[in-house]
Amino acid sequence: MQPGRIFDEFPAPSYRGAQEQALADIRDAFEADNDVVLVRAPTGSGKSLLARAIAGCARTAGESEAGEPIDAYYTTPQVSQLDDVAGDDLLADLKVIRGKNNYDCILPGETDTPVDQAPCARERMFDCQVQHRCPYFSDRAIAANNRIAAMTLAYFMQTAGSDVFGQRDVLVVDEAHGLGNWAEMYATIDLGPDTVPIWDACEPPDVDGLDDAVSYADQLHTMAGRRLTEVRQQAELAPEEAAERDKLVQLQSDLSWFCEDYRDPESATTWVVDQPDGAGSRVTIKPMAPEKYLKHTVWDRASNFALLSATILNKDAFCANVGLSADRVALVEVPHTFPVENRSLYDVTQGKMTYEARDRTIPRVAETLVRIMQAHPDEKGLVHCHSYAIQDQLQDHLREFGVDSRVRAHDSADRDAQLSTWKRVDDPDVFLSVKMEEALDLEGDLCRWQLLCKAPYPNTRDSRVAARLEDDQWGWYYRTALRTVIQACGRVVRAPDDYGATYLADTSLLDLFERARVDMPDWFAEQVDLMSEPDLPELDVTAATKSGSASAGGSTRSRSAAGSSSGSSSGADSGASASGSGSGSDDSDEGGDNGTRSNRRRSRRSRSKSNPVADVWDTE
Repeated sequence: MQPGRIFDEFPAPSYRGAQEQALADIRDAFEADNDVVLVRAPTGSGKSLLARAIAGCARTAGESEAGEPIDAYYTTPQVSQLDDVAGDDLLADLKVIRGKNNYDCILPGETDTPVDQAPCARERMFDCQVQHRCPYFSDRAIAANNRIAAMTLAYFMQTAGSDVFGQRDVLVVDEAHGLGNWAEMYATIDLGPDTVPIWDACEPPDVDGLDDAVSYADQLHTMAGRRLTEVRQQAELAPEEAAERDKLVQLQSDLSWFCEDYRDPESATTWVVDQPDGAGSRVTIKPMAPEKYLKHTVWDRASNFALLSATILNKDAFCANVGLSADRVALVEVPHTFPVENRSLYDVTQGKMTYEARDRTIPRVAETLVRIMQAHPDEKGLVHCHSYAIQDQLQDHLREFGVDSRVRAHDSADRDAQLSTWKRVDDPDVFLSVKMEEALDLEGDLCRWQLLCKAPYPNTRDSRVAARLEDDQWGWYYRTALRTVIQACGRVVRAPDDYGATYLADTSLLDLFERARVDMPDWFAEQVDLMSEPDLPELDVTAATKSGSASAGGSTRSRSAAGSSSGSSSGADSGASASGSGSGSDDSDEGGDNGTRSNRRRSRRSRSKSNPVADVWDTE
């Protein structure tokens, strides 16, 4: 690596905010013989440009000795982040490669067939005469031979051991704060009718613990092997048979890894298993610690690493979670240069949003949202609903208020389309979103205000979460929630001259700020310290839907946190103490939404390509 040329590799014509100092600090960290550098840079500080400069410091062929790795990888968990990179003229020399199912075959009669189901995947010894023009293989060849190859973290992990994408000198991971969680998610083995082609022939018994899980995995591995042999004996496969073959191969690989790792007394991986609906139902086998998996998929793939994020809140905890020794890791802090008065926080808390309390709280949140809409008659707003269950309830109440003409929402199937439409139209609509706290750029008039409905604590009904809390890892629990809040707050203020307001509806958010204060970046702590209660107008549903109407609240810019007055909360639970519950576990994720209707809806959505984690994994 050649960190001394980091300034020459910076792709923009000028520096913004603290970028110049950040480059100097990153250079110094690498020159001090640290092979891993964490860059904690606030949202809007231009992390992608910093990432490009770091990647440009990788050794080239002319600078290396024989056998030394050269060039760089850029990777990110978020597909949308990769799309932003692909569309940025300043990053045009990053060559993007995506998973096969993102490309269509170009053979006659196959132009609607994804490459992973094309004749080359279906027919044994198929000789494609146009492979040199195939969009997938062309992009792969270009990326493989380019100085900087860009891909999602999922694709990068899948190519571990590949002859095409071998070890390089530098690996840059953007949005790296969730690296451990993404690895755990990616390594999870989900056994159900949609993932196990032979499900009907090998439904699971009642799996009570890991020994039962291993026994079932052995049986399933054997039967999958038999079916795979039958499929492979065919000279030509139909698209659905090719898909079945690929699922069987992946299934056998996953089951082998689990069984071997579980029986290995030297393995550091701890496994947990879930089967909430008993015999014959879905089984989920999850690794608790991703260190072993990350070693061969990430840490063995480069010599030097830059990990960038706004929310790596605790260096030592992050390193422990991803299998890094903290003494080989340097932390570079990039200050926030956006004026704090432009990124105001407002307390409009109406009570707790736990499963037990939300039926009382949501009607008050809906009324408060209508008053916020009155205060922003000409400005778009984003509501972070946290779950589809909360979204449904909130939308029902807004419909009863009669303001639904200004409200948009989405489900899993039309998530991207509805978001795109909302961003494109000029109307001051309010978008009820689920799981859009990250990788969403709403600069300028795209959005001027947002409402956080619920403290995003991890779901305590998830076996991994429960195991961590049994191990007294409450610091992890609060950091995880705080990280999501900070990410969400960064959606509406994207530049030094941008501005936007963030309203907090859940009393548990105030409790979270107290509990996680020690891990809070200084620039966000400043926002929290200046948080106040806004002077919202009295309820008037007509004013909430009439663009251009006068409002007591005024515009976002005119109502700074320091100058706003109190008086927004109402109802029995309004102004509730910030102390919260003893452990915070009652603020679990929507795993608490155990109503029949909600469970059916989540189950249906979980099979969709557009479920909340599809943006990260399923599209590959």
